[in-house]
Order: sequence, then structure tokens, then C-alpha cells
Amino acid sequence: MIVFRYLTREVLISTAAVSTILLMIIVSGRFIKYLGDAAAGKLAPELLSQMLLYRLPGFLELILPLGLFLGVLLAFGRLYLESEMVVLRACGISQKRLVLYALGPATVVALVVGLLSMQLSPLGAQRTADLYLQQDNINAFDTLVPGRFQQLPGGNRVTYTESLDAAAGGLERLFISDSSQGGAPVVVLAERGYRYDTQDNGRFLVLQDGVRYEGVPGDANYRRIQYGEYGVRLPDAAAELQSAELEAMPTLALLADGSNAAMAQFHWRLSLPVLALVVTLLAVPMSRTNPRQGRFAKLIPSIVLYLLYLTLLGAARGAVEDGKAPGLSLWLVHAGFLALALNLIFAEHFWERLGQRLPSLLSLKRGRA
Repeated sequence: MIVFRYLTREVLISTAAVSTILLMIIVSGRFIKYLGDAAAGKLAPELLSQMLLYRLPGFLELILPLGLFLGVLLAFGRLYLESEMVVLRACGISQKRLVLYALGPATVVALVVGLLSMQLSPLGAQRTADLYLQQDNINAFDTLVPGRFQQLPGGNRVTYTESLDAAAGGLERLFISDSSQGGAPVVVLAERGYRYDTQDNGRFLVLQDGVRYEGVPGDANYRRIQYGEYGVRLPDAAAELQSAELEAMPTLALLADGSNAAMAQFHWRLSLPVLALVVTLLAVPMSRTNPRQGRFAKLIPSIVLYLLYLTLLGAARGAVEDGKAPGLSLWLVHAGFLALALNLIFAEHFWERLGQRLPSLLSLKRGRA
């Protein structure tokens, strides 16, 4: 139990350190994306922290298996480098027992990943979709910043306003460039504007005292219309894409849905905890290094192997979504890498046992001679 606690502590500390670094990198990248959405008017700035909080389970369900894989490599690699593993082997700790010890913290991480992928991550995706839907339902011009060109969600429409009266809901001195209709670009200028909602949930921006230009830049064939009042239809509140809807669906609801995309998502969620266990079995034999090679000698090949594993899982998931393969395709990938891990473990165990018996066999042969 002393050795088990020692190895578990080393693995969990390394896993936590690696996962924290990876999480900071991914969160930073996603935060930049959300800042871009806020600058484009797709998201209110005060919702950025909520969006990141809701997306954390989705980040962690992919980060933790990689963190565990690298944690086992680094922890056991240090033991080999400092000859602690030699002492453990001399005390009777075999390769199979090391694998069993490594599966202890791996099981804890797998349970956490299972909780994240089956419960918390869909809940966070649902909350994120609700926030985006809430932003779609509010006035698209509530997020406009005076004095800045901004692209509105739902089309190739760029808007500029000189001043904004938030209390009265009015805009002053507007510029709108619209190329989302498929025809000639349209440029609209107006002195004032306000929002108008119809009974059938249609949303319009009513412009007053302005000019509308329609034509191709550089072509003399264009139309100019001067108006007293002009209505511009705003993008309708749309639901999230199907992929986002599937990510937000509860796990049992995916099983009840039965579609190819739903079953791919269902098997993907079940695969992530298994991924954590299989990569641990791979990491134990791959962590064995020569002290002269250094602690990070096998880190790059191991990462390449992990990326290959994850890529094949993603390809199998895509094939299931397209209806080209059954849901068991993901489990065939797991079975292949599990067979590779067992081969590495038992091959090393075979050579280890052979090295232990070889001196006795040689001495017996000499005695007979």
C-alpha cells in the first residue's frame, strides 16, 4: 500500500499539472473567440465569464485523458531516470503489478471523465446554447457600439451608428451595408432609426430620412432611392446547429433518438472514459526509458501515438454520423489500441522473466557440462 500510494500521488500530481497547463491554453484560445463574438455583436460582454464556465466540462473531458497519459509517462519516466524503478523491481514489483497500480488513479480519472461527458458537458452545452439563443432574441442593435463598424449575426450585414440612445431605443446617423441578398450590394444611410416587432415575430429596423443605394461598385448602373421611412428586416432568431443540439442533449435522450448523429454522439461519450483507461495501459510500458536517454525521450512518440488514437476515434465518429459505419466502429478502435497495449505489457513481461531465468539456466547448463 505504501508503494501504491506513492505511485498514485506521483501520477495524480503530474496529471493535475499537465491538465492545468493544457486547460489554460485552451481556455485562452476560446476566450479570444468569445471576445471576437462580443466585438461582432453576437455576444454581450458581460456573458463571457458564464460562457467559459459552461464550456469547462467540455474542455476537461478531452484534456483529462491526455493529462493522465502524459502524467503516467512523466511520473514513471522519472522513476526510471532516478533508478527508483530498479529498486521497486528488486523488491518484487513486477510489470503487471505496476500496471495494476497505474490503473488505480486511472480509474478515478475515468470516472471523472465519465461524469463530465455524460452529465456535466451536455448540461454546459445546453446553457451555452441558451445564452446564444437569448442573444438572438434580444434586439440585435443592443450590442452596437457607437462609432464602430460591426457585423450583425445572420448575414453579411455591416452597421455603423454615430450615436445610440439606449433609453429610447433609437439610433442616430446610421450606415448599413448589406450583401446578404445574393444580388447587388445595398448601402443605406439614415438620420434616425428604431426597432419594430410584428405580431408574427418579425423584426425590423425602421429608418427615417435617408438614402438607399443599390449597385455594383465601379458600375454606373445603380439605383438611388431617397425615402422618408424605410424598413430593414433583421435576422430571425434561429436555433443552434444540429451538432450543438446533439452536444446539449442528455445521454439517455440520444439513445432514444436513434439517428446516426445521435448514436455517434452517444458512443463518443461512452468512449471517453474508456480512452482514459486504454492510454494508461499504453503509457506504462512506453514510460520505460534508459537513464542516459533522459526523461522526455519517449514523450514525442507517445504524443504522436495518442494523436493517432484520437484521430481514428474522430474518423470513426464521423463515419457513424454519415451512416457509413455502425456505432461499434469506435469500439473497434479501442480494441485495436487495447491489443497494442497488452502486447507491449506482456512482451516486456516475457523478456523480463527471461532475463530473470537466464542466469539460472546458464548455470544449470554449465553444471551438467
